[in-house]
Amino acid sequence: MILAGIQKTSLIDFPDKISCVVFVTGCNFTCPFCHNPELARGRFPQRITLDQLLAFLEPRRMLLDGVVISGGEPTLSPGLATLCRAIREMGLSVKLDTNGSRPEVLARLIEEGLLDYIAMDLKTDLSHYGPPLVAAEEAGPIRASLRRSIHLIMTSGLDHEFRTTCVRPFVDANIIINIAQAIQGARRYVLQPFRDVSLLDPVFLASQAPGFTPSEMEQLKTVAAPIVAQCFIRS
Repeated sequence: MILAGIQKTSLIDFPDKISCVVFVTGCNFTCPFCHNPELARGRFPQRITLDQLLAFLEPRRMLLDGVVISGGEPTLSPGLATLCRAIREMGLSVKLDTNGSRPEVLARLIEEGLLDYIAMDLKTDLSHYGPPLVAAEEAGPIRASLRRSIHLIMTSGLDHEFRTTCVRPFVDANIIINIAQAIQGARRYVLQPFRDVSLLDPVFLASQAPGFTPSEMEQLKTVAAPIVAQCFIRS
């Protein structure tokens, strides 16, 4: 397995833990607002082998609490379970960032006890998944997969969060309510402000003001908060 990058230290990506973040390349979604366009396109900003990662982690085992596996979409990688297992064998916790499109992979990782925390991105109302987020012919199966992943995560017993990057036209107050209802009772629902940097398709968003002001973000939080256990804005 070849990783595409590493962030050596993070205090925010793994709640309540000091972590590093490793990035896997390739994604089956084409979200215009993606801020990791190189990874979404399957490119390799870096090339890091599993052995190199473990050599990096070894002297830091007492300094780090865990490793975040992000992307791209990690569940597309056939080496994901091996990566999770190797990290856990070092005594470190594993957090997985996923778009939820491959519940069969998620189920195996949960069953094998390879995850400690799962973060699933919800881009918009489940009924709205389609172009430009995913190909039209894949929209129906993707929606079914997302529902299954939500169920798996919420019944796994693992710590978890769902999160939405708040960007027009994919998000408004009604959409946030629908998303929150799809994950009703979830431990955490995180709203993230849109960042206008390194976008996958900046032209798509150029004709409008895609971001939300701080007060608008608070309004989105207000409509979601009664439906989930905890809702907050992560800057």
